[in-house]
Amino acid sequence: MCTYETTHVAISGAGKGATGWFPLSDAMLYLDHPVSAPATHTLNIDFRNPDRGPSARVAVELDPHDARRLALGILALLDAAPPGLV
Repeated sequence: MCTYETTHVAISGAGKGATGWFPLSDAMLYLDHPVSAPATHTLNIDFRNPDRGPSARVAVELDPHDARRLALGILALLDAAPPGLV
């Protein structure tokens, strides 16, 4: 069952696509059936820059348990960074 819940997050960064690096402006997060990952449902993240057209997108499909571990790992790294670095 799909929730159809989508979260939009404004971000600043860069992604690498088929034509090279491009600036990122947002990320769309949603739980859904994957296109390619071997799972029933995945946390899907589309890192994108809509102003640059549909090819300015990096798509990721993560197993929900791995997505949670990734999120915790990101938080741990940010929390452990020296003061003033982040």
